[in-house]
Amino acid sequence: MKGIILAGGKGSRLYPMTKAVSKPLIPIYDKPMIYYPLKVLLMAGIREIMIITAPMDCEAYKRLFGDGSQMGISMHYGVQKVPRGIADAFLIAEDFIAGDSCCLVLGDNMFYGTDLEQLVQKAASRSTGATIFGYAVKNPRDYGVVEFDKQGNVLSIEEKPENPKSRYAVPGLYFYDAQAVGFAKNLKPSARGELEITALNEAYLSRGELRVELMRRGMAWLDTGTPEGMLNAAQYVEAVQSRQGIYIACPEETAWNQGFINDEQLRKIGEELKVTEYGQYLLSLLK
Repeated sequence: MKGIILAGGKGSRLYPMTKAVSKPLIPIYDKPMIYYPLKVLLMAGIREIMIITAPMDCEAYKRLFGDGSQMGISMHYGVQKVPRGIADAFLIAEDFIAGDSCCLVLGDNMFYGTDLEQLVQKAASRSTGATIFGYAVKNPRDYGVVEFDKQGNVLSIEEKPENPKSRYAVPGLYFYDAQAVGFAKNLKPSARGELEITALNEAYLSRGELRVELMRRGMAWLDTGTPEGMLNAAQYVEAVQSRQGIYIACPEETAWNQGFINDEQLRKIGEELKVTEYGQYLLSLLK
């Protein structure tokens, strides 16, 4: 399975910050925003990852991650010259995906919870169809809303419905089989000129091949696409890390737990960063 982080987009709700730096490179508390979606892909056992970003930001991501070998993964880079919607990621990454299944995560979405690893690994283990997620919200009218049966089969998806059929919003994390690129190629731009991810999901839904997994109580989904969202996410991360002494979204730790890197490789990264609390945390894992 291949992993894609869509780090491009207009970023209009964060202008002028995103005119100076790509949104997923903006820190959420003590680490770049992109670390949070990257960890999700690593938790799912995905080692081949493409970051899709705006042309002006590509070099910054390459400086941050290089080829990914320091974390035991293979990092690739794609460019979205013009924001054409989330589903455009599959057209950009067609050669990278190369007929494989894939997971797409948005660069400004943050997920955390004790059951997250089990949830994403379950979705990644499916060889056919698509899996999306449902997260209970108090204001479903503001989101894409999923309706489903007791077996987790999706009955409908509606974008910001006036009368929601459930209280479960669809966060920016999607698992697809090898059909995704073909479906994306057949999508028509929406009224706003974009290839919509909802339209891609509906292609699976029309074939009875779309499932939903619920993110239960105790799991966190934070959309950092607004200044308020970024502040709330930073406060959440600070509270968890300060009280529990564990790091949220430490990709090196996840790579180590997954067996992508060994003790000595983790130690090397920690030594390079030992003047920071982040580096000291990595070294503490080996004690």
